[in-house]
Amino acid sequence: MNPIKKVYGYITRVKNDKIQVLVFQHSNPEAGIQIPKGTVEAKEEIDYAIIREVKEETGLQKFKVEGLITEDFWKNDDGSIHHRFFYNITVLDAPDEWEYQPTGGGEESGLTFHYFWIFSQNETELVRGHGDYLDYIFQ
Repeated sequence: MNPIKKVYGYITRVKNDKIQVLVFQHSNPEAGIQIPKGTVEAKEEIDYAIIREVKEETGLQKFKVEGLITEDFWKNDDGSIHHRFFYNITVLDAPDEWEYQPTGGGEESGLTFHYFWIFSQNETELVRGHGDYLDYIFQ
């Protein structure tokens, strides 16, 4: 079985001389606090997938993909293998908090995500796997 390709975005900004990372609370509380991520579509370039996913999940339109932090292979809870690509993305102008309904369709259709910023990797508990490389951001 081929691994499922997934892109993850550590969207960052600087506020009060500190780096912050964008996270969201899913409208289903059991889904936990996450970072924007998604599945790479068939024949889609990885670099395009991260741009598409950030726009679809957050509503942000103006941001810069700084580059790939790392990639790995990870076993998901359902037993599937994910080939994960973690990106560093910067944004200069974004609200402190906002609500957004993802536009990508699928299982997120009709859901509302609550976005907010964290100042450290220990500030909140992210769902399993989402905080694996936050130490690259919060050095």
